[in-house]
Amino acid sequence: MTLYDLIIIGAGPAGITAAVYAARKKMSLLVISRDIGGQAAWSGDVENYTGYQFVTGPELALKFEEHMKKYDILTKEGEAVTELKKAGDILSVKTVKGEYTAKTVIIASGKRSRELGVPGEKEFKNKGLTYCATCDGPIFMGKDVAVIGGGNSALDAAIQMANIASKVYIINNTSRLGGEEIVREKLENNHKVEILNDSRVEGIIGDRMVNGIKVSIQGKERTLPVKGIFVEIGLLPNSDFAKELDRNEIGEIKVNCRNETNVPGVFAAGDVTDVPEKQIIIAAGEGAKACLSAFRYLSQH
Repeated sequence: MTLYDLIIIGAGPAGITAAVYAARKKMSLLVISRDIGGQAAWSGDVENYTGYQFVTGPELALKFEEHMKKYDILTKEGEAVTELKKAGDILSVKTVKGEYTAKTVIIASGKRSRELGVPGEKEFKNKGLTYCATCDGPIFMGKDVAVIGGGNSALDAAIQMANIASKVYIINNTSRLGGEEIVREKLENNHKVEILNDSRVEGIIGDRMVNGIKVSIQGKERTLPVKGIFVEIGLLPNSDFAKELDRNEIGEIKVNCRNETNVPGVFAAGDVTDVPEKQIIIAAGEGAKACLSAFRYLSQH
């Protein structure tokens, strides 16, 4: 079994940046990831990534991937990590397809969408109910849709859908929308958008596909005749396999300023960690830091 200098788990902005840095350091390297691009590939318009006045999430993710592919980096795509263990100085990473060993590991596995937990959600998943407006939005061109959530991701999804849907309902369970003020103003001034504050989803209805959503708005029930539903109520860290690591109450991996975890030789970067702000540019920077810390660790051990 090959013993790598470094295994990187995840290939979003943090993982890809770490991989590029590791390749330039001539470290023997393996990248394991479910997909390439991570959450960046799900994002809509990105207007705050330095060097790009405007770029879409998929375009930026493609740039990341092209950069990584300029180096001879071994990548196992489509593999989910199930376990991370340390025995002596050797780290073992188990996936659904095999087992790999390394001297250091960087966890950059990102986050996944939080589910609603209401009747009809499982039955209509991918049948009109989705967790990615960027991926699935065009399917609902000219139709009425609902976006569930009130934070930046929900507002981003609503902006995307307002450009292609006939009507967009925003179902928000607080008294007013959160997110960036400039985006809120765009939505509040868009005649195709109806904002339903203090509202709660009670269930998803349909036949073979979604044809409505039941909501409670300030205690009054209403059924919205929508064909598409976009769930944007937050994310959960992909850290279930990292049981030996210290994590906070929502499962984010705790790291210090050098991206070190409580297990020597294991580092973490990006949205899977407890770093407070979840932004593409921050994840990329954290990936660079994590790789430099892993390289330093190898040099000292």
